[in-house]
Amino acid sequence: MKDVLDVTDRARTTAALTALGVRPGDVLLVHASLRSLGPVAGGARGVLDAVRRAVGPSGTVVVPAFTPENSDTSPHYRERVRGLDAGAVDAVRAAMPAYDPALTPAPSMGALAETVRTTAGAERSAHPQTSFAALGPGAGRLLAGHRPDCHLGEDSPLARLYEADARILLLGTGYATCTAFHLGEYRMPGPPRRSYRCVVASRGVRRWWEYEDVALDDGDFAALGTAFEEAAAEGDVRVGCVGAAECRLVRLRPAVDFATTWLTEHRTSGS
Repeated sequence: MKDVLDVTDRARTTAALTALGVRPGDVLLVHASLRSLGPVAGGARGVLDAVRRAVGPSGTVVVPAFTPENSDTSPHYRERVRGLDAGAVDAVRAAMPAYDPALTPAPSMGALAETVRTTAGAERSAHPQTSFAALGPGAGRLLAGHRPDCHLGEDSPLARLYEADARILLLGTGYATCTAFHLGEYRMPGPPRRSYRCVVASRGVRRWWEYEDVALDDGDFAALGTAFEEAAAEGDVRVGCVGAAECRLVRLRPAVDFATTWLTEHRTSGS
């Protein structure tokens, strides 16, 4: 009886995704809050199964698999060492493992992202801090060539998703977590840059690596998303319920194009 209920529940979730506008063959960049969705049979695995059924065998599911845990320049690290003395901070840094795309978990990205990453056949990009994981026939092409000194710009999977006319699926999350907006930061004229540092492995030897890249800032993404949705053309944003959550299906290209202009205007003017 439980198996029958599970199948029915997953079919209901798939039907809700289809009603939202997910189609077979879609390339989806997915952000999910399973808590917002409410109970779904099978948990994260059940949700992933429903998404994969909605996109079908020709579709590809992509998730962020970021690893701020292996960096001492990330907000995650600063919070972790807050209040620690110098010796304890040194111990934290010494214990940070080098990034391994096959093994390094992405605990801060949520249960669905971890489920994608650990599913047989999943691909993962090579960036030691902002990797992506994907399942489906387009995974290898979308994740290839992710330069380690380019978090989320032209040499990252976000640019390949833009080229593929992918869509963003916000399952119970808002625009504040919309990773695709970061591509707009790179496309601003003269975006500010900063130094980053993380632990990598070079020929099997653990070492710290420092590099420069665009200064990422998602602090205004919620406001950006509201502005984008107000200005969006018909079909660029679809809103509906999946489980208990209000969800959105967003075309990535117009979202990034709008973000590039909006960020240029608002961050330059300071408004």
